[in-house]
Amino acid sequence: KLGKANAELEAFSYSVSHDLRAPLRNIEHFVEILLEEYTEQIHNEGLDILESILQSAQNMNLLINDLLAYSRIGQADKIYNRFDLLPIINQAKDTLIKNEPERKITFDIHPLPQVYGDRPLIRQLIFNLLSNAIKYTRPVRDSQIEIGGQQTETDVIFFIRDNGVGFDDKYADKIFGVFSRLHTREIFEGTGIGLAIAQRIVQSHQGQIWVKSRLNHGTTFFVSLPLSPNKKDNQEV
Repeated sequence: KLGKANAELEAFSYSVSHDLRAPLRNIEHFVEILLEEYTEQIHNEGLDILESILQSAQNMNLLINDLLAYSRIGQADKIYNRFDLLPIINQAKDTLIKNEPERKITFDIHPLPQVYGDRPLIRQLIFNLLSNAIKYTRPVRDSQIEIGGQQTETDVIFFIRDNGVGFDDKYADKIFGVFSRLHTREIFEGTGIGLAIAQRIVQSHQGQIWVKSRLNHGTTFFVSLPLSPNKKDNQEV
């Protein structure tokens, strides 16, 4: 019954998020027309209001995209393969640092074991965790991000550590909640869903994710994934 209820909730979330996109696109489209073609007829205060509407619509679009990603994790069929993490990490790193070319970010990447999982989902997991590290090291002059891992008899464990702003460790569980934020959007952008998506990806692989942090002393995310998934989810090709 619980599984059925969760499936229905996921389907409902997907449907609602999907149906919101069309009217939201219309709002963005009409505001852009007003800003491009009627600038001279609208006074400055009105233009500021239109800019605020457009920014809010764009923020809502980002939020809906993340909600869709969150709901799809439970619906998608996973295809398991064994693969190296390093190419995925490098791809995510290169994509993210292109957005902040003026920053000095040092990456220290240790040898990493192979993981066994769904490649697109693991790629999203790595992207979200690296994006988080890059974002919260922004106030630090020399940003440092360290990545490493090891294999045990039953699991692969890897970590992503940064020297960013950190947070009080008592909030370690809270940050994985949907819409959970420890900082305002004005200080650090984001929808508050990225780490919830990361946690859900890990849980869908029967793994664990946890975090250690100290305020003003950086944050480390740990991920543990089984060497092989539960038999009922084994779809290796």
